[in-house]
Amino acid sequence: MRPRNSTVPEDDMQHAAARHLISINDLTDSDLRGIVASGASFALEGTRGARPLQDTVAGIYFSKTSTRTRTAFSSGALRLGASLITYGPGDLQLNTGESTQDTGAVLSRMLDVLVARTAGDPAEMRAWARQDRMAVINAMSADEHPTQALTDLTTMMTKLGRIEGLRILYVGEGNNTAAALALALTRFEGTRLELRTPPGYGLDAVTRAQAEAYAKRSGAVLHERHDMADLPGDQDVVYTTRWKTTGTTKADPDWRRIFTPFRVTEELWAGSPKAVFMHDLPAHRGDEVTAEVLDGPHSIAFEQAENKIHSAMAVLEWCRGAGRTRPAGHG
Repeated sequence: MRPRNSTVPEDDMQHAAARHLISINDLTDSDLRGIVASGASFALEGTRGARPLQDTVAGIYFSKTSTRTRTAFSSGALRLGASLITYGPGDLQLNTGESTQDTGAVLSRMLDVLVARTAGDPAEMRAWARQDRMAVINAMSADEHPTQALTDLTTMMTKLGRIEGLRILYVGEGNNTAAALALALTRFEGTRLELRTPPGYGLDAVTRAQAEAYAKRSGAVLHERHDMADLPGDQDVVYTTRWKTTGTTKADPDWRRIFTPFRVTEELWAGSPKAVFMHDLPAHRGDEVTAEVLDGPHSIAFEQAENKIHSAMAVLEWCRGAGRTRPAGHG
């Protein structure tokens, strides 16, 4: 960061403007592929001792619970050489009435990166991102979980060797994980994302329309139904998430009966014997997935969780303009 009393002209300083990641929509196709390729490279090769963020101060602000995402960004930032300042849900003066705009204005003068989970309206993070000094990374909002989708694509790249042409069956609520996955996968040629979501719990209309536009441009296919009949076979991936998304409640007291048919069981592998199983975790065995699937031979859910740190490092590099050039098909 530039010292407060520095007399060096701004134009003479070698400082790239920070880049924000609030939504998958914020990424160009090249950005998306580059981050995934970088994450896959970290997964296969590690950091090789590089510390490109050694002069960076990263703020980690989580107003909601997190195990994987918070640990991944904290550990990833440290591995890349950054220093950390962490905030819990009661630490910022937002709780005493300070405005979102004022909080962002102050933090942007003290931090280089802010990784934030609010599980609420993404407008708060958009407000913080109205400057180019501090990169703002959405570690989950109510509408979208973009860094989860980048982890998922990194996992598919490292495990299956490609993303183009993959067939993915997603079973469960059309929540923020499903939204980010739809917005990311439909940018890759020939992918087919089959969503089976409970009635009344599908993708929101705005996300669906944007994903369909991406699919039309790339030659991907997005299909959503609200039942479990006539499932397509030959899937490469079967994916689910827990029924109770972090920070949300369901108004319908009968929601569990509606969700029960959408449980992932071993029967789903009858038509897709080579499919891998993915889950963004935490998992509730016996709800959205049986223990036989989650702990069985098809599951790569915990490998997927490990890839959160690799993807987090790729995102941090990209946001700070510190990423190294990596071949798009690496992994």
